[in-house]
Amino acid sequence: MALLSAPSSARLLHAASIVLLACIWLAMLLLGRGPLDMQLERALYAGGHPILVVIARIFTFLGEPTVLVGGGFLVAGWLWHRGKGRFAAGLLLVILIGRGLAEVQKYWVARARPTLEPHLVVVKTSSFPSGHAASSMIFYLTLALALAPPGWRRTAGAAAILLSLAVGASRVMLGVHWPSDVVGGWSFGLLWVLVAFRPAERLFAGHSGSQPKRL
Repeated sequence: MALLSAPSSARLLHAASIVLLACIWLAMLLLGRGPLDMQLERALYAGGHPILVVIARIFTFLGEPTVLVGGGFLVAGWLWHRGKGRFAAGLLLVILIGRGLAEVQKYWVARARPTLEPHLVVVKTSSFPSGHAASSMIFYLTLALALAPPGWRRTAGAAAILLSLAVGASRVMLGVHWPSDVVGGWSFGLLWVLVAFRPAERLFAGHSGSQPKRL
């Protein structure tokens, strides 16, 4: 039997990654708030450690909806000013629709926030998935893949994922999310980038530089 061609292997890996991320999201939805979630939430809670609380609040700020949405519009405005309007529109579509879908999940699932420890920041919405984890993954990874020079895309993508991991972890440290909420947010955010980035490349065609690397 002939080996799969490189494009076919890439498509198969892409599809398998989407299925795996969907399974992780579903597992976090169905199995969350169990004994393991409680143990991890207590272990990671930063209350009583002022320095850790400050660090967690800094990373939480980097995942705030106003910061990410505002940052998206600022980047889009800069690209538009440089004559790359279609490129800007593609970025905004991926970022804003992904953020909206994460919020829809919150209202659909309506999971209660953890109350094992006092909340160290104010929260108003439901718990699953973590909007900070999902939105930071979508925002930072999309920008990394779309804007980084070709030789730096892998490094930029890895840095974006690490930043999102720190943002999500900060939510557990501050006592406002179950670990499963955060893992669910990360998995959805990465899944959304895998699903949406390729179709959005049609809008990125207006970019005069090198085309974004296919995921």
